[in-house]
Amino acid sequence: MSTPTAPFRTLDDLDPAQRVLVRLDLNSPIAEGEPQDNRRFERHAETVRELAAADHRVVLLAHQGRPGRDDFVSLAGHAEILEAHVGGDVGFVDDTYGDAAIDAIEALAPGEILLLENTRMCDEELPEEDPETKADTEFVQTLAPHFDAYVNDAYSAAHRSHASLVGFPLVLPAYAGRVMATEYDANTAIAEREFDGQVTMVVGGTKATDVIDVMNSLGEKVDDFLLGGIAGELFLRAAGHPVGFDLDPEADLYDSQWEQNQDLITDLLDERGEQITLATDLAYEDDAGDRAEVAVDDLEEKDVSFLDIGSDTAAAYADVVRDSEAVFVKGALGVFEEEAFSVGTVTVLEAIAETDCFSVVGGGDTSRAIEMYGLDEADFGHVSIAGGAYIRALTGEPLAAVEALKR
Repeated sequence: MSTPTAPFRTLDDLDPAQRVLVRLDLNSPIAEGEPQDNRRFERHAETVRELAAADHRVVLLAHQGRPGRDDFVSLAGHAEILEAHVGGDVGFVDDTYGDAAIDAIEALAPGEILLLENTRMCDEELPEEDPETKADTEFVQTLAPHFDAYVNDAYSAAHRSHASLVGFPLVLPAYAGRVMATEYDANTAIAEREFDGQVTMVVGGTKATDVIDVMNSLGEKVDDFLLGGIAGELFLRAAGHPVGFDLDPEADLYDSQWEQNQDLITDLLDERGEQITLATDLAYEDDAGDRAEVAVDDLEEKDVSFLDIGSDTAAAYADVVRDSEAVFVKGALGVFEEEAFSVGTVTVLEAIAETDCFSVVGGGDTSRAIEMYGLDEADFGHVSIAGGAYIRALTGEPLAAVEALKR
C-alpha cells in the first residue's frame, strides 16, 4: 500500500513561540442550552495541547449552530468542555474581533489558550464566497495582523467556504492541525492510495444521492459495495423486490428519493451489478415489539418498516470484510441507536475491528456506534469525525478549506 505526501504544511513545519490563530470545529448537540461533550473536543485537544506546549500563544476560533436555530448559542460552555480535555486553562471572551477580543489576544502569555466567541455571530463569516472575498472582510483584516500564523484543524467544516476557514490562509502563513492532517490522509486514502488486495465499501445511511455519488466516483477503486439502510432498500426496489417505498406517505423516506434517483440506481445496478451486494434478508419489529426477520426473496409486499439488514446478510458482509485489505464505511446499515436493530452495523464493525485491514469509519453518526456498543476505537484505522466533508472527500470533490491550505 503506497501513501501520498500531505499537500500542505503541518504543525511539524511551524516554528515555536508564535501567536497562532487556530480554527477548530466544536459544533455540538445542545441540550437545555448547553453544549454536550463529544469526540470532537477530545480530538482537537491534541492540537491545542501541542501548540501550548510549544510556547505558542493559542487563540481559538469555532462555530456553533446557525443564526435562527435553537443550537445557535455562545461558546462559553464549549470552553469549559475543551478545558477538561486539554488539561489546562482555556480562557473565553464573548467577542470575536472587537476591542475586547483584541485586548484579550494581546494580553496572552506563551502557552496560554483563549477561545473567541462563535464565528457565526459575525455577519461576514457565513455567506459562501470565494477565498479572496473572505480574506478582504473586516473580520479577517482586523484579526490577522495580531497573529504570526494560522492553523486550520477543522476538517469536518472544510467543505465550507466561510471567512474563518478560507480567508485567513490567504493573509497568514497557514498550517494544518493534527486533526486536519489525519482526517485528510485517511479520508482521501480510497482515491489516492494503491491497495494490493480487495477494497470493500460498506454503504448505508438515509441519502441515496450520497450512495450514488460514492459509487460513481469510486467504482474503479472498490471491488465490493455492501449496501444497507434506506439507500440499500431503494436498490432492492430497483432490483425488482417489493420494498423501498413509504408505508406512511407523510414519512417521505423513500418515495421522493426513488422518483429523483430511480434511473440512476437502475443504471448503477446494470453497470456495476457484480460489484454491488444487496441484503438477502431484512429485520423489522413484530407485533410483540421484538426483532423479526424475513428473507427478501420471500417478500410479496411491504407491510412493515424495515429497520436493519438481517442476520444472514450481516454475517455475509462480515465475511467479505475479513477477506479485505481495506474497508471504508459510509453510513449505518440500520437503526443502530435501537439495540435490537444494531445487528447489521455492529456485526460489520466488529469484523473490521477483528482484522488488521486498513479501515476508515465515517459518515453521519456511524462512528457513534463504536462508542455505543463498547468497541475500541484503537481497533480501527481511522474513525472520522466529519460528515459532509467525509462524503465529499470520498467522491473526490475539493474541500474549500483544504484548497486554501494548499495555496
